[in-house]
Amino acid sequence: MKPYPFELKPCGDCAVGVYFSREINPEVNHLVHINHRHLASAAPAGIIEFVPTYSSLMVHYDPMIIGCEQVHSWLTVELKMSIDVQADERKIVRIPTIYGGKYGPDLDYVADQHGLSADEVIKIHTSGIYPVYMMGFTPGYPYLGGLDPAIATPRLKNPRTLVPAGSVGIANTQTGIYSVDSPGGWQIIGWTPVRLFDPDNEQPFLLSPGCSVVFYQVFENEAGHEF
Repeated sequence: MKPYPFELKPCGDCAVGVYFSREINPEVNHLVHINHRHLASAAPAGIIEFVPTYSSLMVHYDPMIIGCEQVHSWLTVELKMSIDVQADERKIVRIPTIYGGKYGPDLDYVADQHGLSADEVIKIHTSGIYPVYMMGFTPGYPYLGGLDPAIATPRLKNPRTLVPAGSVGIANTQTGIYSVDSPGGWQIIGWTPVRLFDPDNEQPFLLSPGCSVVFYQVFENEAGHEF
Protein backbone atom coordinates (compact mmCIF):
# COMPACT_ATOMS: atom_id res chain seq x y z
CA MET A 1 0.00 0.00 0.00
CA LYS A 2 1.45 3.38 -1.00
CA PRO A 3 1.68 6.11 1.65
CA TYR A 4 -1.49 8.17 2.00
CA PRO A 5 -1.64 11.92 2.77
CA PHE A 6 -1.95 12.59 6.48
CA GLU A 7 -1.98 15.49 8.92
CA LEU A 8 -0.54 15.52 12.44
CA LYS A 9 -2.04 17.67 15.17
CA PRO A 10 -1.08 17.87 18.87
CA CYS A 11 -3.91 16.98 21.25
CA GLY A 12 -2.94 18.40 24.61
CA ASP A 13 0.52 17.62 25.98
CA CYS A 14 0.42 13.82 25.74
CA ALA A 15 -1.27 12.85 22.48
CA VAL A 16 -1.02 13.42 18.73
CA GLY A 17 -3.86 12.99 16.26
CA VAL A 18 -3.15 11.46 12.85
CA TYR A 19 -5.81 12.56 10.37
CA PHE A 20 -6.09 10.73 7.06
CA SER A 21 -9.36 12.17 5.75
CA ARG A 22 -12.54 13.99 6.71
CA GLU A 23 -14.63 11.34 4.98
CA ILE A 24 -16.17 8.23 6.53
CA ASN A 25 -15.90 5.22 4.26
CA PRO A 26 -14.52 1.66 4.38
CA GLU A 27 -11.35 2.49 2.44
CA VAL A 28 -10.28 5.29 4.75
CA ASN A 29 -11.17 3.29 7.85
CA HIS A 30 -9.17 0.32 6.54
CA LEU A 31 -6.24 2.70 6.08
CA VAL A 32 -6.56 3.75 9.74
CA HIS A 33 -6.34 0.15 10.94
CA ILE A 34 -3.51 -0.85 8.61
CA ASN A 35 -1.43 2.06 9.89
CA HIS A 36 -2.50 1.36 13.48
CA ARG A 37 -1.06 -2.15 13.31
CA HIS A 38 2.07 -0.93 11.54
CA LEU A 39 2.73 1.80 14.12
CA ALA A 40 1.99 -0.51 17.06
CA SER A 41 4.60 -2.97 15.78
CA ALA A 42 7.24 -0.25 15.58
CA ALA A 43 6.38 1.89 18.61
CA PRO A 44 9.32 3.34 20.57
CA ALA A 45 9.45 3.57 24.36
CA GLY A 46 6.97 6.08 25.72
CA ILE A 47 4.13 5.37 23.30
CA ILE A 48 1.24 4.30 25.53
CA GLU A 49 -1.84 3.67 23.42
CA PHE A 50 -3.41 3.97 19.98
CA VAL A 51 -7.11 4.83 19.58
CA PRO A 52 -8.44 4.29 16.04
CA THR A 53 -11.57 6.16 14.92
CA TYR A 54 -13.50 6.49 11.65
CA SER A 55 -10.79 8.35 9.76
CA SER A 56 -8.07 9.20 12.27
CA LEU A 57 -5.76 7.67 14.85
CA MET A 58 -5.00 9.11 18.28
CA VAL A 59 -1.50 8.33 19.57
CA HIS A 60 -1.03 8.73 23.33
CA TYR A 61 2.46 9.06 24.78
CA ASP A 62 4.21 9.66 28.09
CA PRO A 63 5.88 13.11 27.90
CA MET A 64 8.26 12.09 30.69
CA ILE A 65 9.73 9.45 28.36
CA ILE A 66 9.33 10.84 24.85
CA GLY A 67 8.77 14.41 23.69
CA CYS A 68 6.17 15.74 21.28
CA GLU A 69 8.76 16.57 18.60
CA GLN A 70 10.14 13.03 18.80
CA VAL A 71 6.64 11.58 18.42
CA HIS A 72 5.98 13.81 15.40
CA SER A 73 9.28 12.80 13.79
CA TRP A 74 8.67 9.11 14.41
CA LEU A 75 5.12 9.27 13.03
CA THR A 76 6.23 11.22 9.96
CA VAL A 77 8.87 8.63 9.08
CA GLU A 78 6.68 5.58 9.73
CA LEU A 79 3.58 6.95 7.98
CA LYS A 80 5.56 7.68 4.83
CA MET A 81 6.60 4.05 4.56
CA SER A 82 4.87 1.70 2.14
CA ILE A 83 2.88 -0.99 3.98
CA ASP A 84 2.23 -4.51 2.73
CA VAL A 85 -1.56 -4.55 2.65
CA GLN A 86 -1.51 -8.21 1.58
CA ALA A 87 -0.34 -9.14 5.06
CA ASP A 88 -3.58 -7.84 6.55
CA GLU A 89 -6.20 -10.49 7.30
CA ARG A 90 -9.39 -9.21 8.87
CA LYS A 91 -11.02 -11.28 11.55
CA ILE A 92 -14.69 -12.00 10.84
CA VAL A 93 -17.03 -12.57 13.80
CA ARG A 94 -20.41 -14.21 13.17
CA ILE A 95 -23.23 -12.87 15.33
CA PRO A 96 -26.43 -14.98 15.80
CA THR A 97 -29.44 -12.66 15.85
CA ILE A 98 -33.14 -13.08 16.63
CA TYR A 99 -35.04 -10.59 14.48
CA GLY A 100 -38.37 -8.88 15.09
CA GLY A 101 -41.07 -9.24 17.74
CA LYS A 102 -40.06 -8.31 21.27
CA TYR A 103 -36.42 -8.67 20.23
CA GLY A 104 -36.67 -6.23 17.32
CA PRO A 105 -39.50 -3.79 18.01
CA ASP A 106 -38.53 -1.46 15.15
CA LEU A 107 -38.14 -4.09 12.42
CA ASP A 108 -41.60 -3.50 10.96
CA TYR A 109 -41.05 0.27 11.00
CA VAL A 110 -37.78 -0.08 9.09
CA ALA A 111 -39.51 -2.36 6.58
CA ASP A 112 -42.42 0.08 6.11
CA GLN A 113 -40.06 3.01 5.55
CA HIS A 114 -38.54 1.25 2.57
CA GLY A 115 -41.55 -0.57 1.17
CA LEU A 116 -40.09 -3.92 2.14
CA SER A 117 -41.30 -6.91 4.11
CA ALA A 118 -39.67 -7.76 7.44
CA ASP A 119 -38.15 -10.87 5.84
CA GLU A 120 -36.59 -8.73 3.11
CA VAL A 121 -35.01 -6.44 5.71
CA ILE A 122 -33.61 -9.47 7.51
CA LYS A 123 -32.24 -10.89 4.26
CA ILE A 124 -30.52 -7.60 3.43
CA HIS A 125 -29.13 -7.18 6.95
CA THR A 126 -27.72 -10.71 7.07
CA SER A 127 -26.16 -10.35 3.61
CA GLY A 128 -23.64 -7.71 4.62
CA ILE A 129 -20.08 -7.88 5.92
CA TYR A 130 -19.70 -5.01 8.38
CA PRO A 131 -16.29 -3.58 9.27
CA VAL A 132 -15.87 -2.36 12.83
CA TYR A 133 -15.03 1.28 12.21
CA MET A 134 -14.43 2.16 15.85
CA MET A 135 -15.48 1.42 19.42
CA GLY A 136 -17.29 3.87 21.66
CA PHE A 137 -20.45 5.08 23.39
CA THR A 138 -20.27 2.24 25.94
CA PRO A 139 -17.58 -0.41 26.63
CA GLY A 140 -17.38 -2.83 23.71
CA TYR A 141 -19.92 -1.00 21.52
CA PRO A 142 -18.99 -1.39 17.83
CA TYR A 143 -19.83 1.17 15.17
CA LEU A 144 -20.29 -0.93 12.05
CA GLY A 145 -20.09 0.40 8.50
CA GLY A 146 -21.25 -1.10 5.25
CA LEU A 147 -25.03 -1.08 5.79
CA ASP A 148 -26.98 -1.44 2.55
CA PRO A 149 -28.66 1.92 1.74
CA ALA A 150 -31.83 -0.05 1.01
CA ILE A 151 -32.47 -0.33 4.76
CA ALA A 152 -30.69 2.80 6.05
CA THR A 153 -33.07 4.45 8.54
CA PRO A 154 -32.73 7.54 10.76
CA ARG A 155 -32.50 7.30 14.54
CA LEU A 156 -35.61 7.48 16.69
CA LYS A 157 -36.90 11.02 17.29
CA ASN A 158 -37.21 10.19 20.99
CA PRO A 159 -34.47 7.83 22.26
CA ARG A 160 -35.40 5.01 24.61
CA THR A 161 -34.27 5.30 28.21
CA LEU A 162 -33.26 1.63 28.26
CA VAL A 163 -32.08 -0.60 25.44
CA PRO A 164 -31.08 -4.16 26.49
CA ALA A 165 -27.55 -5.39 25.95
CA GLY A 166 -27.36 -7.44 22.76
CA SER A 167 -29.87 -5.30 20.86
CA VAL A 168 -29.01 -4.94 17.18
CA GLY A 169 -29.86 -1.57 15.73
CA ILE A 170 -29.75 0.68 12.67
CA ALA A 171 -29.00 4.40 12.61
CA ASN A 172 -28.78 6.05 9.21
CA THR A 173 -26.14 4.13 7.21
CA GLN A 174 -24.67 2.23 10.16
CA THR A 175 -25.63 -0.79 12.19
CA GLY A 176 -24.45 -1.70 15.66
CA ILE A 177 -24.90 -3.87 18.75
CA TYR A 178 -25.58 -2.54 22.24
CA SER A 179 -22.88 -3.98 24.48
CA VAL A 180 -24.55 -3.12 27.81
CA ASP A 181 -27.98 -1.98 28.98
CA SER A 182 -28.12 1.73 28.18
CA PRO A 183 -30.23 4.52 26.74
CA GLY A 184 -30.24 4.64 22.95
CA GLY A 185 -31.95 5.99 19.87
CA TRP A 186 -31.13 3.41 17.20
CA GLN A 187 -33.88 1.48 15.40
CA ILE A 188 -33.83 -1.93 17.09
CA ILE A 189 -34.39 -4.76 14.62
CA GLY A 190 -33.08 -7.73 16.61
CA TRP A 191 -31.13 -9.11 19.54
CA THR A 192 -28.14 -11.40 20.00
CA PRO A 193 -27.39 -13.63 23.02
CA VAL A 194 -23.67 -13.09 22.43
CA ARG A 195 -21.94 -10.95 25.07
CA LEU A 196 -19.87 -8.18 23.55
CA PHE A 197 -18.51 -6.97 26.88
CA ASP A 198 -17.48 -9.21 29.76
CA PRO A 199 -15.34 -7.43 32.38
CA ASP A 200 -14.44 -10.76 33.97
CA ASN A 201 -12.64 -12.00 30.87
CA GLU A 202 -8.96 -11.39 30.29
CA GLN A 203 -10.03 -9.91 26.96
CA PRO A 204 -13.28 -8.11 27.90
CA PHE A 205 -14.25 -7.04 24.36
CA LEU A 206 -15.48 -9.52 21.78
CA LEU A 207 -14.89 -7.12 18.89
CA SER A 208 -12.11 -4.69 18.07
CA PRO A 209 -11.57 -1.98 15.46
CA GLY A 210 -10.53 -3.45 12.14
CA CYS A 211 -12.35 -6.77 12.41
CA SER A 212 -15.66 -7.42 10.63
CA VAL A 213 -19.09 -8.70 11.65
CA VAL A 214 -21.54 -10.97 9.85
CA PHE A 215 -25.08 -11.39 11.23
CA TYR A 216 -27.05 -14.60 10.78
CA GLN A 217 -30.64 -15.31 11.80
CA VAL A 218 -31.57 -17.64 14.64
CA PHE A 219 -34.88 -18.15 16.41
CA GLU A 220 -36.01 -17.85 20.01
CA ASN A 221 -35.93 -21.59 20.73
CA GLU A 222 -32.25 -21.60 19.69
CA ALA A 223 -31.15 -18.68 21.84
CA GLY A 224 -29.91 -20.87 24.69
CA HIS A 225 -27.71 -22.96 22.41
CA GLU A 226 -23.99 -22.54 21.96
CA PHE A 227 -23.32 -20.63 18.74
